[in-house]
Amino acid sequence: MCESARATRLIGAVMSRSLVLNATYEPLGVIAERRALILVLNSRATMLEDSGSVLRYTGGEISLPAVIKLNKFIRVPYRHNVPLSRRAIFARDGGRCVYCKAPATSIDHVVPRSRGGTHVWENVVSCCHRCNHVKADKHLKELGWRLRAAPREPSGAAWRVLGTGKAEVRWLPYLEPFGATEATA
Repeated sequence: MCESARATRLIGAVMSRSLVLNATYEPLGVIAERRALILVLNSRATMLEDSGSVLRYTGGEISLPAVIKLNKFIRVPYRHNVPLSRRAIFARDGGRCVYCKAPATSIDHVVPRSRGGTHVWENVVSCCHRCNHVKADKHLKELGWRLRAAPREPSGAAWRVLGTGKAEVRWLPYLEPFGATEATA
């Protein structure tokens, strides 16, 4: 294997993710640090936070970005709904069981699918193993349980990032103005 291919593979293995903000500081998404660095080097973006990682090359070294802001405003053609995923449900519910507040390990359908419940934001919650086992395919009224808060679809630009993966600590100040406080609390 040639030396440059080995270096490229090594860089790809070491690199993490970077938050991309629009020119208005609205979160757009998450990309690889390598792609973020290319945007910064081509003057298409400005580095706001570095990741603490350093890329060394024959001519010197450069810090890798954790957060970048695009220099030109990018018009987002449409606002799509936040994808319903296990990770996004855990983020919405703070990683806790909605019934007993224990650490969540699974998801539960409030109205069981076997009884006509659908797989939508308003019917899916995070749940611990014990509560999920006890509830099984029963309605909450049958058990005398109730939800502390009605589940709903999360909204806000920050959920495009939070719904797809874990947010880095350096990203939180940039995500909070756009609805990240309910997920990180």
